[in-house]
Amino acid sequence: MDARPTHEQRELDDAAARLGAKLGVSAVGDLDDTDRRSRLEAALVQTGWRELRCGTPDAPWASGVEVALVARRLARVAADTAYLGPVIAHDALRRAGAEADQPTVAVSSELGRGVSSLGVDAAGAKVAVGVSASGDVNIYDLSGTESVPAVDLTRSVVSVVGTPSISVGHLDDDALLSWESLAVTLTAADLVGVMEGAFELANDYAKDRRQYGAPIGSFQAIQHMLAESKTYIEGAYSAMIHAAWAVDALSPAEARAAAAVAKAYAARAARTVCETSIQVHGGIGNTWECMAHVHLRRALLSTELFGGDGAQLSYLAQQRWGAHVGLS
Repeated sequence: MDARPTHEQRELDDAAARLGAKLGVSAVGDLDDTDRRSRLEAALVQTGWRELRCGTPDAPWASGVEVALVARRLARVAADTAYLGPVIAHDALRRAGAEADQPTVAVSSELGRGVSSLGVDAAGAKVAVGVSASGDVNIYDLSGTESVPAVDLTRSVVSVVGTPSISVGHLDDDALLSWESLAVTLTAADLVGVMEGAFELANDYAKDRRQYGAPIGSFQAIQHMLAESKTYIEGAYSAMIHAAWAVDALSPAEARAAAAVAKAYAARAARTVCETSIQVHGGIGNTWECMAHVHLRRALLSTELFGGDGAQLSYLAQQRWGAHVGLS
């Protein structure tokens, strides 16, 4: 087994990093910059990264690793444009042998298997794609639907509860597990990116902020906090990249278990890393102008998408118990 990114995948990762550095959110005030957001949206459309999981039911255009690497890079710069939602929606439609007749779609996971019924990354979306617990793939009309308040300042969220749906296909048990694996893994990738962004913010501040004539990063207490954050990030990245590789390389059941491990680890680590970033900033970390809260807010939403650490650990426990008694 070798889950390390290939040369081509690293090039894609570098391209996403360059795009993020150029058009990502580097300050809270950037969230109000409509021109920058428009250019980011146009760039993402031009790259075609939202359609990476399109193709035939048995042959997507790109692997789980590729889409996870892009998700991580965009989250690292708190990119305020839709990515996760469209990618996961396209993957569901591909597996069902259907296509979207709208240029932008937001995914909505229907109730079941511990996931949410909200459509995330819904900015500009006309339809939402939902996958039920039984595997039915439905399309919801979002015309007239308004965004609902969300803790995350970088992504639009809509509720599709009560919206009439049209069934476009059905996923068998293996296809459903594989789709869930990708969805859970991508939220873990988003959390890894969030952690990296929060850590970079804190690390830079620790180099610049001076107390008693020395950078606060020279103080052992700050060093220990940042070192612990870095350790969490490395662990979360390793679990996530393995889960992304497993989406296409392992059996559906094994891939789903890998995704659950990655999400559970990333969900717990992300909150710690983001809160540590706020703490390193001291008093300014609790102000609106500090980017630390933007990362934390994004982490809180990504944690709940497709089930948080509790839901993932429960899934793993159920699978282990079922295997032990011969039920799976």
